[in-house]
Amino acid sequence: MNILVLMKQTFDTEEKIVLQNGSISEDGVNFIINPYDEYAIEEAIKLRELHEGEVTVITIGPERAENALRTALAMGADKAIFVDSEDEVLDEYSIAQILASVIKDREFDLIIGGNLAVDYGSGQVGPRLAEELKIAQATTITYLEINGDKAIIERDVEGDKELVEVSLPVLVTAQQGLNEPRYPSLPGIMKAKKKPIERIELDDLDIEDDIEAKTTVTETFFPPKKKAGRILNGELKNQVTELANLLCSEAKVL
Repeated sequence: MNILVLMKQTFDTEEKIVLQNGSISEDGVNFIINPYDEYAIEEAIKLRELHEGEVTVITIGPERAENALRTALAMGADKAIFVDSEDEVLDEYSIAQILASVIKDREFDLIIGGNLAVDYGSGQVGPRLAEELKIAQATTITYLEINGDKAIIERDVEGDKELVEVSLPVLVTAQQGLNEPRYPSLPGIMKAKKKPIERIELDDLDIEDDIEAKTTVTETFFPPKKKAGRILNGELKNQVTELANLLCSEAKVL
């Protein structure tokens, strides 16, 4: 079974965001594997242990993203593909186009990625890529079983679960609850140093369509600080009247 894992390197979720000249500063920032992608890597490794085969992790990013690939290899992935996008402005459309070009001529049974990335949180890359490759897709999965040429999937939907059966190949995106990602072991870290990373430049890809970003970031800013809460005092009847007035005049929800 050949499994491809889509991975992104993101800010450590514990990092403090600093804005400089209207953009997010990366000075001194610690980068990690996007947490949702860790579920994808773990699930791919578990499936390989059950069905044999190979797990390949793919990322697009600047040179520093290779560190995240090494971590994925240390977790147990077999090999990695690094697409160098240094100095390129890419959006979800661009990334899906690039991934499709990298993947289209490779053999695979399953593509798995995180449900979303914790930096921009669009959740678009997986579905866009499935459309480009013309394969089935299932998002926000919390259970995955491979039975022959079928995948049995449980999806997290609002307030409930949805059970899906789909033919391979399929692209799925992992939601929290799918598994518990493992930590890289010391032997795994040592082995990762010898595992292959295929390096690809954007100019090397056969991309028919223009990959120029379709969206533009016009401004980056922090949300306004929340005001302190108010405590109403006095008779209950008067509090209710005051609350209704506040909801109408200040909160403007009535």
